[in-house]
Amino acid sequence: MKRTNKTITIDGIDKKILRTLMQDARTPILEIARNVGISGAAIHQRLRKLEKSGLISGSKFIVNPEVLGFSTSAFVGVYFDKAGDASTIIKLLKRIPEVLECHYTTGNWNVFLKVLCRNNDHLMQLLNTLQDISGVARTETFISLDQQIDRQIKI
Repeated sequence: MKRTNKTITIDGIDKKILRTLMQDARTPILEIARNVGISGAAIHQRLRKLEKSGLISGSKFIVNPEVLGFSTSAFVGVYFDKAGDASTIIKLLKRIPEVLECHYTTGNWNVFLKVLCRNNDHLMQLLNTLQDISGVARTETFISLDQQIDRQIKI
């Protein structure tokens, strides 16, 4: 995720548009226009402004990984031998498809990963792969039993 120091102010119409699209990005522009009370062209202009500001970017479908057989979600704290190895290690982590997120953190770990595996055996194989990366000192793993909250920032 690209970081920016710029903040923008959005009005009530922008908020209505964003709330609608966050709930269902496939909502037709004309339906949003009817619900908000402005023209479809005005909706397009506002969306372009919000995109240009960096507040929104694209839209996506959400795939249910369990339907594909991925039922083990885990978080892995990764300790590096040296912090200077970070860029090389991150490049290698990007090649591992099970690594969904990678965050630099404060605290104990150099990076904190969110990973998704088919089962615990697959997770164990993944952990071996992570620990075989040159510069990785060790890992600490937390298996998610169930995700209770999954949401975006409230607008």
